Amino acid sequence: MNRTRVVLADDHVLTREGLRLLLEPHVKSIDAVSDGQALVAAALRLKPDLIILDVTMPVLTGIQAAVQIKKSLPATKLLFVTMHVDPDYLEAALSVGASGYVLKSAAPEELLSAMKSVMGGQVYVSPSIAKEHLERSSGLSRAPGLPRLSKREEETLRLVSSGMSRKEIAFQLGVSVKTVAFHRARLQKKLGLHSTAELTKHAFVRGLL
Repeated sequence: MNRTRVVLADDHVLTREGLRLLLEPHVKSIDAVSDGQALVAAALRLKPDLIILDVTMPVLTGIQAAVQIKKSLPATKLLFVTMHVDPDYLEAALSVGASGYVLKSAAPEELLSAMKSVMGGQVYVSPSIAKEHLERSSGLSRAPGLPRLSKREEETLRLVSSGMSRKEIAFQLGVSVKTVAFHRARLQKKLGLHSTAELTKHAFVRGLL
């Protein structure tokens, strides 16, 4: 992570500065802002590799800021660090393209681990809220009408949801990029889903992430 450029957004000074002190030894650079609007401006100016943000912030919420940022910087990773344990907030974060969701009650080591996972192309969610999210969604995973997936479809779903590009997935599966596109299109049609965020949420429900 020592090449990672980070922008940090949190409206609480103690939290913001504490996170800065924790992360500085592990990243290339870190800039900090205190509200969602300032975050969008900083992101567009600095084009960071990773943005660490809270859900609730002044001017623009973290969710609103994330929507704007992802439109211009789709490759930038988003890692929410928040006090909100309600799975609705987790689902909202995933739906706008977040790659991670860590609770502020977590140990510093967990945040560093989450950053490594996110920058490695994986999705990370604090275990406590991930468990609650899966339990709440478990009815869907057991529903008789839920389409059965083949091993190849499950693997495609897992890789797409982990944030890998089509080229990376093709290399991983030993197939062409066109084949990956075909599998993804068929998977989305089969599941009735239309975006990577929806596929990621579905992958969580199936326990693939």
